Amino acid sequence: MADKRDYYEVLGLSKGASDAEIKKAYRSMAKKYHPDMNPGNAEAEAKFKEVNEAYDVLSDEGKRAQYDQYGHAAFDQTAGGGYGGFGGGFSDFGDIGDIFGNIFGGAFGGGSARQNRNAPMRGEDVGARVTVTFEEAAFGVKKTITFNRIQKCPDCGGSGAAKGTKPETCSACGGHGQRRITQRLGGMAFQTTATCDKCRGTGKIIKEPCSNCNSKGFIKVTKKLEVNIPAGIGDGERIALRGQGCDGRNGGPTGDLIITVSVKSHSFFERDGYNIYCDVPLTVAEATLGAEIDVPTLEGNVKFTIPEGTQVGTQFTLKQKGIPYVNNSSRRGDLIFTVNVEIPKSLNKKQKELMEQFADACGESNYTKKTGFFKRIFDKK
Repeated sequence: MADKRDYYEVLGLSKGASDAEIKKAYRSMAKKYHPDMNPGNAEAEAKFKEVNEAYDVLSDEGKRAQYDQYGHAAFDQTAGGGYGGFGGGFSDFGDIGDIFGNIFGGAFGGGSARQNRNAPMRGEDVGARVTVTFEEAAFGVKKTITFNRIQKCPDCGGSGAAKGTKPETCSACGGHGQRRITQRLGGMAFQTTATCDKCRGTGKIIKEPCSNCNSKGFIKVTKKLEVNIPAGIGDGERIALRGQGCDGRNGGPTGDLIITVSVKSHSFFERDGYNIYCDVPLTVAEATLGAEIDVPTLEGNVKFTIPEGTQVGTQFTLKQKGIPYVNNSSRRGDLIFTVNVEIPKSLNKKQKELMEQFADACGESNYTKKTGFFKRIFDKK
């Protein structure tokens, strides 16, 4: 027993390691040294046996307690005790099978977790993109899009066999697509599952392949489709058309067509949710005296009365003049516009004189913000 390495050392653990740490270390080491990963490597095979031996003891509460107290002597039959040595096999082969199943995808423990290639499989989704104008996004539009999809070959109906023929069941695997292989290692039998090399996992043999799809059963086609872009859709939003994607395999459902909508920016309006925003310029006279002005909307200009004394930056709202809600055309957002007063430039002499007369006539009382501003400053002194 003197040449045996400490079991904790074998798994790279300290003596107080938890059960979870032991299992995690075992998974890593078993995968590293497994014979399937190291074909023909005698050193890896020896380490694999050593790792399994260490795990068999440390994963069992009773055996671990004996090992912690007596070391390797606890399991040495020549020392008059123990449980008969490692040569008797694993005490819990089901647990070992589960671990190897997680590592190698169901190749151990009977292969129950392996994927059945002949099971129904859903077809893949197909992506497409469509670009619309600001107005088209607001009120909806029909667009014709072009996209590629994978569909069953019309000549063979997806079987891959030439017309008048059909695939035959693979004699090597009995139509399962996989074959079981039993390997013996250190007195233990491991059963692995491998893809059948004769039928390549399909379970079928095609003796006369379809010339249209080269026995694949599916072909790539380009399709055009008219799509309704709903009113109110936003930039980057998606539309899913069920059953317009790639055909499924083995009777599986068809995938979807996922359309991403890109909305062009507008030269005047900006959108935030279902509301739209814009700036409207006013003259000094309009802002001072008030005026009826034209305000642009997505459906043309509307009349709006600006009250006298309107200040720069004042916002006004036109209800129900924004973007329609998707799937609820009776409800819409608002149009919110901000007024900007345009100050005249390059005044001639007469215009300047009139402006000065206007300023003198107004005096300070008409400029409450300016008066209040300086009053606050001087009150602080």
